Amino acid sequence: MIKEFVLATLAEDVGRGDLYALVEPSVDASAKIIAKSDGVVSGVKYIDVLAELEGFELTWLKSDSEKFVKGDVIATISGDSHTLLRIERTLLNMLLHASSIATLTKKYVYIIEPYGVKLLDTRKTRPQLRVFEKYATRCGGAVNHRMGLDDSLMIKDTHLKTIKDLKSYIFKARKQIPFTAKIEVEAESFEIAKEAMQSGADIVMCDNMTPEQIREIVSYRDENFSHILLEASGNISLDTIESYAKSGVDAISSGSLIHQANWIDISMKMD
Repeated sequence: MIKEFVLATLAEDVGRGDLYALVEPSVDASAKIIAKSDGVVSGVKYIDVLAELEGFELTWLKSDSEKFVKGDVIATISGDSHTLLRIERTLLNMLLHASSIATLTKKYVYIIEPYGVKLLDTRKTRPQLRVFEKYATRCGGAVNHRMGLDDSLMIKDTHLKTIKDLKSYIFKARKQIPFTAKIEVEAESFEIAKEAMQSGADIVMCDNMTPEQIREIVSYRDENFSHILLEASGNISLDTIESYAKSGVDAISSGSLIHQANWIDISMKMD
């Protein structure tokens, strides 16, 4: 899957060929990938495949999940000049995209780690980039939530509108879904969370609630269904995530890890 992704990304940029290469013959060349801002590395697995496919030498001075600061050399590359100049944008786009997500993710993780709470990503990914973007959140220290609808049964508010008896539905679902698949119910109130626990959910997502509302649900869970996991979600930001981590939930999910990540600054400089 990585190989196909890299080939498609390269083809998108190169098109029918690099016009630069029509003018002058290739020469031996080398370059450095230099950080122009602080961040966290992600993209190594993909760029290693690019190097193998395109036949250039690549030495990483920073690894996936490792922090860097402005001025650090992240990697050195060498090969013929036509190749290095052809792959420059593809390499940088993959590195920038993934590292920017990893960098923002690490900021969230740093805040909630002391509370033993897991940070989860979501399915709010760009089309055709889910595997790539979720790989980037892992580099930043997050744990992947669902990769797709078939990973677990998530009963959201839209599903609940079609379900007359949640307990009966979950009972029937246990007979249909894979043995290892969990059932998670999205709850927007204490009443729905309580019903979800009583109906046999494995995980209850406290959606768009305040930390105070969630603490009430945590207390009920601890007293009655200690085996059930609780997840907080919904418009949680860097400014508010610590208050949610203190509420007693097991995990916090946020789509902003991906869709709010601003690109950091990394460039390639020829020697």
